[in-house]
Amino acid sequence: MTIVLGEPGVDELGEVVGVLREWQHDGAPMQLHPGDLGWFWRFGAEATAAAVRTWSRDGRILAIGLLDQPELLRLTIAPDAQRNEELAQRLVEDVTEPERGVLIEGKVNIEAPMHALVQDLLAEHGWNTDEPWTPLRRDLTEPVKDPGVRIEVIGPEQAHVRTAVQRASFDGSTFTDERWHAMAAGPPYAGARCLVAYDDQGDAVAAVTVWSAGPGKPGLLEPMGVHREHRGHGHGRAITLAAAAALRELGSSSAIVCTPSSNVGAVATYESAGFRRLPEVRDRYRDA
Repeated sequence: MTIVLGEPGVDELGEVVGVLREWQHDGAPMQLHPGDLGWFWRFGAEATAAAVRTWSRDGRILAIGLLDQPELLRLTIAPDAQRNEELAQRLVEDVTEPERGVLIEGKVNIEAPMHALVQDLLAEHGWNTDEPWTPLRRDLTEPVKDPGVRIEVIGPEQAHVRTAVQRASFDGSTFTDERWHAMAAGPPYAGARCLVAYDDQGDAVAAVTVWSAGPGKPGLLEPMGVHREHRGHGHGRAITLAAAAALRELGSSSAIVCTPSSNVGAVATYESAGFRRLPEVRDRYRDA
């Protein structure tokens, strides 16, 4: 059977999320997580479906891509197919030719598991490596230390608090209450939690969303931010500890996160909360 490039409809996204859950395991390379689709769901189910691509053979999904931006494809591959030559060749063909409907023309980036064969083939086709990212992981076998601040799990009534901290943490953020509700309505959010940390004055100072992939599998922090007016007081470490504790309650075996290596403050924050650096990863990119 030949490999088929697919664009799932909204009613097929549940299957895609389920396959992504199956592919998560401790020791796997940093890869697309169900929580990445969950966080993208803030734009709505239709937009999420339009951004997802699948590669299947004989009805089985072998690779999943998320067009996180028009110029960024986040790609992951079934564990037993990462060195499959036919699949790797098809992936490269589909991402190299804009008329295939995967990427637009111009400078584009592809994120893929570092040891997958598609990395080698992209290099042979002239795709360069971009700036490094640092994945970090924390084992959740043992209980997590108390964060030392008040933490609240955010429900629909407090969505405005969560979105306000997000906008105060990231320049240019477009996270609105409406988008929080869209995200929370998506299937991945059934295994997710939004947490907000408060300081001694009762101000919301940091926030995180955590995503479980199911019991015994790594959970994801995406995103974590500290209010720009409350930085330098340990709130990043506190909310990260709370995130790890929440994932442990959800049954996750570990907590994972990935941040640009150039963001040394973020790397240090995660390390202070018990996360361990993993080998750096890099996107592949092609100039316009």
